[in-house]
Amino acid sequence: MIEGTPATSPTTDADAAPGRPTLEAVARVAGVSRATVSRVINGSPRVSPDVLAVVEQAIAELNYVPNRAARSLVARATMSIALVVPEDAHRFFGDPYFADVVQGISDRLDESDYVLNLQLTHPSSPSEKTRRYLLGGNVDGALVVSHHSGDHFLASLGRSLPVVFGGRPLGELAHPGDYYVDVDNRSGARHGVEHLVARGRRAIATITGPADMPASVDRELGWRDALAAAGLSDHRLARGDFTEAGGIRAALALVDEHPELDAIFVASDLMASGVLLALEERGLSVPGDVAVVGFDDSPYATRGKVGLTTVAQPAQEMGVVMADTLLRLLGGETPPRVTTLDTHLVVRDSA
Repeated sequence: MIEGTPATSPTTDADAAPGRPTLEAVARVAGVSRATVSRVINGSPRVSPDVLAVVEQAIAELNYVPNRAARSLVARATMSIALVVPEDAHRFFGDPYFADVVQGISDRLDESDYVLNLQLTHPSSPSEKTRRYLLGGNVDGALVVSHHSGDHFLASLGRSLPVVFGGRPLGELAHPGDYYVDVDNRSGARHGVEHLVARGRRAIATITGPADMPASVDRELGWRDALAAAGLSDHRLARGDFTEAGGIRAALALVDEHPELDAIFVASDLMASGVLLALEERGLSVPGDVAVVGFDDSPYATRGKVGLTTVAQPAQEMGVVMADTLLRLLGGETPPRVTTLDTHLVVRDSA
């Protein structure tokens, strides 16, 4: 049970004032536990429709209104959740992946009384200030996406605050008790490369993301898995940064160093859009000379001259599940520690 959360906070004087119905009164009328009423009030999905109807009827009969302000004074609850993104604003607002995740988070929080605040923490910014803010009683919990293994200020955050990561933590961020929601990046990448192999491609390169990010690591491993299974070489690799410009630079370097390559698996659609531009600049046709597979199934997959074959990941669903996991933690429940979402291949003209 999480101390100081709205679902388990003690009854306040305001709640118990003469003439004001209490949480316990609602529970008695509904014939359920106080914890169940708390879950209904905080928007938990862990309540059956029948029980939800009974509790809502009791709330209506008693005209019960949760006194959030009074309860916050006792429980020190802020009814605020932080979204922590260790990236600069250009990357955050330029990558549609983040928009999908935030939309999912917002959709789930709309069903509760919590509000979301955004904390961008670029490596050049004072991350210690962000850590002090998060641990200073300003938020009840945090959601963390796009984290890097070197984000030292996040390492101890989960020990003092309910935290859910989007993607498995790496390196010093990883602890046995972490809660995180991830997609099956390794399997998705493997299927994307297997698609290229099945179409006769043999010199298959990859453009990965930063080496300190879990999605980059797992997608590279999936690329290697598929090539090893097919008996193909895995030496054609360039590292990108999940940006379009990074995709252009990496693709040009690969083509210049490995003129024999006939396919590229790219770790994000945003980088893949840069790859398509770079191949056009070099006079190479897609998929005639070089086939391309991306990862995300974002709007970038269909905005260019050639539709991008890509591995679709459920980014919006990830946001929903992350927020739901945190709300359940704040409500005193024990949600699954790890949730892994599936991917699937979307075939278009580039492969």
